[in-house]
Amino acid sequence: MVVCQASKIHLPTPFASPSSSKTPTSLLFEPHSFSLALSHSDSSLSLFPSISFPFSSTQKSLSIPPPSSSSTFLLLKTQKSPNPRVLFVVAGPYKGGSKVLLRFFLYRNDGSKAFEKAKVVVSKQKGIEFDDKVGVLIDVSHGLKLIISGSVNFFALYSVSSSKVLIFGVNLVVDTDESDDGIAFKLMKFAVIDCLKPVFSISISFEWLVLGEENGVKVWNLRELVKGKKVKKVKNYGLSNGVIGDNNGVSNGGSSTSEIVSNGHLDGKIEKPSVSVKPRSGKHRQESAEPGACFVPFEPKEFKGLTSAKASSMSLKAISIQPLSSKRFLILDTVGDLFVLHVTDTTVGSDVTCYMRLLPHVMKVQMMAVFPDISSRRQTVWISDGHHSMHVVDISSAVNETDKREIVQAIFTSEKIQDMIPTAANSILILGQGNPWFLSSKGILSYFTTCLSNTGMEACMHMLFPKVVRQPYLFVW
Repeated sequence: MVVCQASKIHLPTPFASPSSSKTPTSLLFEPHSFSLALSHSDSSLSLFPSISFPFSSTQKSLSIPPPSSSSTFLLLKTQKSPNPRVLFVVAGPYKGGSKVLLRFFLYRNDGSKAFEKAKVVVSKQKGIEFDDKVGVLIDVSHGLKLIISGSVNFFALYSVSSSKVLIFGVNLVVDTDESDDGIAFKLMKFAVIDCLKPVFSISISFEWLVLGEENGVKVWNLRELVKGKKVKKVKNYGLSNGVIGDNNGVSNGGSSTSEIVSNGHLDGKIEKPSVSVKPRSGKHRQESAEPGACFVPFEPKEFKGLTSAKASSMSLKAISIQPLSSKRFLILDTVGDLFVLHVTDTTVGSDVTCYMRLLPHVMKVQMMAVFPDISSRRQTVWISDGHHSMHVVDISSAVNETDKREIVQAIFTSEKIQDMIPTAANSILILGQGNPWFLSSKGILSYFTTCLSNTGMEACMHMLFPKVVRQPYLFVW
């Protein structure tokens, strides 16, 4: 018998009000700081630091005014500090969409458990400027759609109208007192990918950049993508990207010969306040066959009811990419099929070897949620048809095909599932529609677990919601 507990999360007013225009539309969760970000229908955001369950209606939050079109959490890791810093990045249009506005919010590690506007130092690079009134301005057109994806020390931004993917690195700048009040970070552009084909999704994590394209995905080795170039006769001692040289990269003045390596961000080097140099960003082409990049097509599959000519011309798009581990990614295409992407790269600078496998499943998937946990042998994936059902899948069984029981649980709800995000290996946050409710170990929950153990995947949980209000729910088992 599987024990499952579900509870409704009460959102602070005015977001819980049916008449409010600020209804939640999507979720983001950061497991290190246990922070939750809610996107609203008016393109504003609510940022909740260090949430706990049961969720209190008095939970403090930071309201981020519109416009915001995409956002992501970013971890700042360094070699000297074992505890990473959490950064929240918000992207939106500026001046009618002619530029992209980036706003940054830093999670304080001083016990206050709060987000605040981050102090930003912008490198002297073309197309990037800092406005102390609004934030960081990127000289690319916003257009109708913008995608941003963050990982550790890096984040990627894709502009549909500009047909470019920009890779940014973030490096801590530690002041003399090294307190939260003296911490800022430097933003640098490391690479630009010119795209001739449309990109539908992006994932940047574990030193890989994966672009969702038509009929497959493009995989880039992040270290190769942002690899720096040698710059000779650098004046003063300000080196922005981590330095390989004598005296830990600090000279006694005058000119010196050093090698600027942008992979210092991957290695987590801290930068001290100094006179900065102008970093160089690499330029790449989406269709190029350069080292450290490869295109992986979807597995051929049969389309029922279609002739071979129509099936061959049918275009599949990779609309969602979620990392499973350092070498595996879960891919969702437009017809609701799931694929596992395997990436191997034995030596730095060598060609990337990739292959993709189609996963068995019993529904046409519309959304998926993954909690990356490299330490666990059994990895759980949540999939939903976008209506009223969610399956809990043992991804290890599905990939290895060890048995036909890859579906661990099935949960049916009476309200439509709008979004979902895992908060741990055994819990998930679901954004649905419904009236306030709470499930305990008795009553409805007892009925649900009994049905699940007696009839397998035919279990059904009935709940009535007289009002329609978008609310998140937490499931734990």
